Amino acid sequence: MSIVAKIFMSSVGRKILVAVTGLGLFLFVIVHMLGNLQIFLGPDPINHYAEFLKSKPGLLWSARIGLLLLVLVHITLGILLALENRRARPVRYTVGKPPASSLASRTILISGLMIFSFVVYHLLQFTIGATNPEYMELRDAQGRHDVYSMMVQGFSHPLVAFFYVLSMALLCLHLSHGVSSTFQSLGIRKRTWTVVDRFAKAAAVLIFIGNTSIPIAVLTGVVREVPYRAVAVSSEQTVQKTSSSPPVRVANDRAQP
Repeated sequence: MSIVAKIFMSSVGRKILVAVTGLGLFLFVIVHMLGNLQIFLGPDPINHYAEFLKSKPGLLWSARIGLLLLVLVHITLGILLALENRRARPVRYTVGKPPASSLASRTILISGLMIFSFVVYHLLQFTIGATNPEYMELRDAQGRHDVYSMMVQGFSHPLVAFFYVLSMALLCLHLSHGVSSTFQSLGIRKRTWTVVDRFAKAAAVLIFIGNTSIPIAVLTGVVREVPYRAVAVSSEQTVQKTSSSPPVRVANDRAQP
């Protein structure tokens, strides 16, 4: 039996894999949040950031495939461990919950599954464009994909914004326990459990504030869409910023109002 198979067959090995994949996803959440927060700097920084990522397709797709593998391993093994724990304790606690347990620990599985459903919708909306294909046609003054306008338009819908905020609340509830459990599985928490618990909760709160600030800023008008209009220059169609016209979609080097 190979080492990988032994790890998957071992309960301890599965816990370590859940911890490692969870740590990787936690780091991605932070990087992803920092990238999205560039929306507060205006259209150019975040559109430039998105254009840079798309200019590195090898790196981008490697990261996407890696994240997909992390998610699949994390969810699959997390469900298996939850089922093992339930089989090991077939009789429920008489008071309804285990002693010294927190809401985050008791809902770790359901919150993870709900977060996964949000991620699927989030990808369909902003990455694939299946729910809103018109977002994929938005272009800024430099002809780049207008990620800034896409985010503003997407979060302008109250239901979408509410679903996003709710999902971030579940994510941070999940992280507040998951990050702490990660260090425990790696044998670190026993020595500095107070510091680790505080770090997990503080990180979860900061991530919640950072991510939810975006839809809230859009709904309150702090972040607004930047208008553009089409202007012909030297027989070529370009897009220049104005103060009154709505944004345009540019496809195949032609400006369409």
